Amino acid sequence: MSEIQGLPRPPFFPNSKSAQEAKEAREARQMKQMRRNSSERANELESLSRSHTKIDIPETVKDFSRIKNAVDNAPDIDNSEKVARLKSQIQKGEYQFDYDGLADKLLKSEY
Repeated sequence: MSEIQGLPRPPFFPNSKSAQEAKEAREARQMKQMRRNSSERANELESLSRSHTKIDIPETVKDFSRIKNAVDNAPDIDNSEKVARLKSQIQKGEYQFDYDGLADKLLKSEY
């Protein structure tokens, strides 16, 4: 009368002999379900995982990474004096813009 409709009935006292047997049977079923792969299958899975996890990083990404590292490691440049000087020249009306120089730089950057 310990089984109802084919299912094992839990024991009344948790530390009784039947409770221990039920626990051991449950653990044995779990171990049976968790069988390890054969060595051939393990080798096959390992080779598949190696071939499927290989990635190639494009050269442009590598270049970007090198450039970013160079910029990050470069010393900070303080242009505050230059900006202040230009502001004062503009406010005083003394700033002379070189339009020809700008045009030359634009043409060089386009071609």
